[in-house]
Amino acid sequence: MEVVDEQAALLSNYEVYAILKDAKQSKKHSHQNVATIVYETESYLEKTPCRNQSAEAVQSFLESLREFKLTKAEKLQLLNHRPVSQVELHFLLAESEERFGDEDLQKILDIIQSTLPE
Repeated sequence: MEVVDEQAALLSNYEVYAILKDAKQSKKHSHQNVATIVYETESYLEKTPCRNQSAEAVQSFLESLREFKLTKAEKLQLLNHRPVSQVELHFLLAESEERFGDEDLQKILDIIQSTLPE
């Protein structure tokens, strides 16, 4: 994976994890501080849902959510956190009570369960 423009968009945990894995395989870091940061970040991400995600799963997830008109930040939060309950959704989605009914929230959870691996 290659970073084309550092300022272009937000990165998901999956994208950061993939970049770190590629960087780790391609070369050794010349500075101890950089190597430590890469190691610590990768160790943290290993404990998050992104460790099992793939580019295809992320694409399928984003396409499935189109009908809900979520912001980029909300999609990113859902992707990074992979919520499993409606309570978690209420924390991640702005004004979720006004924007979505219980059925919509359950559909979002179903999409998360079916497209993003645990």
